[in-house]
Amino acid sequence: MTTVFTDRLNQPPKLKKDALRVIPLGGLGDVGRNMSVLEYGGRLLVIDCGVLFPEESQPGVDLILPDFDHIAERLGDVAAIVLTHGHEDHIGAVPYLLRLKPDIPLVGSQLTLALVEAKLREHRITPYTLAVKEGQTEQFGPFACEFVAVNHSIPDALAVYVETPAGSVLHTGDFKMDQLPLDGRITDLRAFARLGEKGVDLFMVDSTNAEVPGFTTGEQEIGPVIDAIFGRARQKIVVASFSSHVHRVQQVLDAAARHDRKVAFVGRSMVRNMGIAAEMGYLHVPDGVLIDVKQINDIPDDRMVLMCTGSQGEPMAALGRIANRDHRVSVGPGDVVILASSLIPGNENAVFRVVNGLMALGAEVIHKGNAKVHTSGHASAGELLYCYNIVRPKNVMPVHGEIRHLIANGRVAQSTGIPAERIVLARDGQVVDLRDGEARVVGEIPNGYVYVDGSSVGEISEADLKDRRVLGDEGFISIFAVVNSETGALIAGPEIHARGVAEDDSVFEKLRPDIVAALEKAVADQADRRDTYQLQQVMRRVVGRYASQRLRRRPMIMPVVVEV
Repeated sequence: MTTVFTDRLNQPPKLKKDALRVIPLGGLGDVGRNMSVLEYGGRLLVIDCGVLFPEESQPGVDLILPDFDHIAERLGDVAAIVLTHGHEDHIGAVPYLLRLKPDIPLVGSQLTLALVEAKLREHRITPYTLAVKEGQTEQFGPFACEFVAVNHSIPDALAVYVETPAGSVLHTGDFKMDQLPLDGRITDLRAFARLGEKGVDLFMVDSTNAEVPGFTTGEQEIGPVIDAIFGRARQKIVVASFSSHVHRVQQVLDAAARHDRKVAFVGRSMVRNMGIAAEMGYLHVPDGVLIDVKQINDIPDDRMVLMCTGSQGEPMAALGRIANRDHRVSVGPGDVVILASSLIPGNENAVFRVVNGLMALGAEVIHKGNAKVHTSGHASAGELLYCYNIVRPKNVMPVHGEIRHLIANGRVAQSTGIPAERIVLARDGQVVDLRDGEARVVGEIPNGYVYVDGSSVGEISEADLKDRRVLGDEGFISIFAVVNSETGALIAGPEIHARGVAEDDSVFEKLRPDIVAALEKAVADQADRRDTYQLQQVMRRVVGRYASQRLRRRPMIMPVVVEV
């Protein structure tokens, strides 16, 4: 396999007229932030535009976006943004891209566009949209796009087959091969086979479950487990899931109807998304089952089900706030909490923190680790084998996953007889050119994380996050001194104050003589000029050395010298 994960490459050359360029801006190395750009004949086609959720090492960050810099000056060349499905890691960054140019056409299935339009209304953006369905073909500039039905953990997911004079690309989006899906809409392998016969020059394949052997469990196997839990529960039931998992919510509604329980949606995104799904006919709500969350106090606990967000341990989502006793909903002994979701890599600590908090309150917590209450929306290795054997592509480019997932997907492809040199393993920012039926990495563009922090977008840097981590882990020490502007003599201070350091300020009293001596020496060395910055660095070094050697800490140190 052609892998360049560790190499740093040069800028890619100018695109040749007979080549198709693929530029992954997200999703290759992370589970999320999915975005790829296809370029041909001076025009661009964007496939997906999603977000990545922050880890604990990124304190204060709300969302992580793809880096749009490479296309920011060429948005007029974008023929369309094609969205494969309505999950946040595929549509969540659309508002931030359309802020730059609101009239770029958005293309996707009916449900996908409804979900993204609801997000855009919050950003006061009215998009130009084109709803498509499986079997439909549309032309966007030089890109002829055919849409193929695929099964996923949200209705109306699509793969896209893109034809250009330089070659063809089949992008699966996220998919699996559930043969008995709840909505009866299976992955269209007949279309995959037909496109394979037509010719697939580059097969871009979902890698999320490539390490998992066999086949992904069908959704129909989850319903009876949920039903059994409802049957034995004697008090309140709380179910946490992704706010777009229509199939899981449908199973909860059906189980509630069978056991004479009421259901309330908790969490703004859950209420919004399920309202859209119900209005469009993707979610079927049994009569009399659904109530407003404001009515929950009128319903006995043994007849109440709460369907909420927060299955990934997000501190501000409903379940996290319930665990922290910071929500109108409370849980206690006898209540049952079901985590109906998979763990997104990197979220393990946050999720189990919430689980521990709920169990400390007395609730029984059921999750994928101890019961079959969730199944993945992604194809496992056995399903990927089928796809490679059906499509028989000329080249393969694994997408959507961490590096280990991409490598595992590449190995699956190679096991079906695809030559190793035709399997391209790349990371975000590495440019792949398809020319004369061969795909290869030709260079790399700058590509980094873009952080959303409150109302700021892209203003937070890695250095800022490092400062936040230091403040959180090591604490903060400030030193203030006043010196004579003419003589440099110390007039006041140094005053030392510590925050987030176990020792109180009195510990630093013995350090004052050392700081004074260091300042006096520095002033003597600066007889011809006064440099307050140098004096500040002198104080920083003295305090830093003391904190490191005596306290075994490396706090953030903020020295201030004022001349009067």
